[in-house]
Amino acid sequence: MPGVHDLWLFVAAGLLLNVTPGPDMAYIAARAAAGGFRAGAAATFGITAGCIIHTLAAATGLSLLLATSAAAFTIVKWCGAAYLAYAGVRLLVAALRRPLAAAATMSAPRPASMPRIFREGLVINVFNPKVALFFLAFLPQFIDASASSPALAFVFLGTLFNVNSLFVNLPVAWLASEAARCGRASERASRLLHGAAGALFLVLAARLAAFERH
Repeated sequence: MPGVHDLWLFVAAGLLLNVTPGPDMAYIAARAAAGGFRAGAAATFGITAGCIIHTLAAATGLSLLLATSAAAFTIVKWCGAAYLAYAGVRLLVAALRRPLAAAATMSAPRPASMPRIFREGLVINVFNPKVALFFLAFLPQFIDASASSPALAFVFLGTLFNVNSLFVNLPVAWLASEAARCGRASERASRLLHGAAGALFLVLAARLAAFERH
């Protein structure tokens, strides 16, 4: 790709960054543990779609607004934290409302739909200013200063990073779903999984709310 240098180093660094545990991986694992591999995959693709939006925004200069405007950064940060908290409360409420025994009801509560989980992952990622700042700081290091089309090179690198992330996040979703599959035979275990996922989302919301620009 013209305008890009050290592509092998970019791929290697991107894979190392993707395998490093973080909020996205925790979210995917929580969704997969609570709802199975399909739920984890939906969360993965939602987060990936959010990263693509960040890539396009950074390529067109929109992310510079988050990097330079304290007001814009604060608004986006609190929107993301509020949505994470909302998702966490929903899971906790669902866990508390689940029957204590399978005999208490003939039908289990309907799990979250795949489109809803996808949208949730998308919104959470889009309203996370840390992701915008990451793309703005990481990708330009591999773009030639004399590139004829820096924006195109930016989109190429961002797309490559996002595609490579699937080779990490989808296995994480599968492993988390398999680890939780045996426990789902128990209603109590199911309640605990949903409660743990909800608590994790609240922790992620608090971390995002406490994040400050440097």
